[in-house]
Amino acid sequence: MFRRHLLASVSSLWLTNSQIGHAASAQGIPLWVPGTASPPPQVNPGPWVFFTPEEAAAIGAIADRLIPPDAETPGGRDAGCAVFIDHQLAGDYGSSATLYMQAPFYAGTPSQGPQSAGTPRLVYRNGLAALPKYCQSAFIGKNFVDLTAAQQDSLLSGLETGTITVAQFDGKAFFKLVLKNVLEGFFADPIYGGNRDMAGWKMIGFPGTRYDYRDWVDKHNQRYPLPPVSIAGRAV
Repeated sequence: MFRRHLLASVSSLWLTNSQIGHAASAQGIPLWVPGTASPPPQVNPGPWVFFTPEEAAAIGAIADRLIPPDAETPGGRDAGCAVFIDHQLAGDYGSSATLYMQAPFYAGTPSQGPQSAGTPRLVYRNGLAALPKYCQSAFIGKNFVDLTAAQQDSLLSGLETGTITVAQFDGKAFFKLVLKNVLEGFFADPIYGGNRDMAGWKMIGFPGTRYDYRDWVDKHNQRYPLPPVSIAGRAV
């Protein structure tokens, strides 16, 4: 229940950005034109377009610790968070194509967002190269996916707080980015590969892109009774 309250409290921070999405191909070419009637093409599980299979397995395991499954809702892995992140990294988001990325770079305040020359792709590549090296050293040849849930939680907590350090690797920046992207994947429209079966929306009672729910706007503290709707409709 604590997980549900926590996710419900932060979901609104991600829905707006995630609803927009970064619908771009692996070559950075937009797959849809804003203002047209056609939605972006559905992203389905398939061959990884950015991650290696080993990297994808690690991200799936991390997603399952950040959003663990329970009896009512799948965890981050089964909700498709790794698929969502994989396609985002392969597109314009991963290369920071829409951001100003020229020097000089200075450390900014938290409210300023990332101020680094490192793109999301680079942060993931470096992090997913450093993570198995640390695990194999600290846990006698094991990879992250081989660790117990308690060990995985301890490692992720160490990255988050900076108590676990790896040479030439910013663990705190890696953790912060992965956490942000996992939440986006869990609450984004399912058309982008995450939020499988609209599990995140069902959990918090979000109606999705239903064209009209004015009858329920003023009904505070009442759970929305209708199933959510994706950009692509109900059959996602």
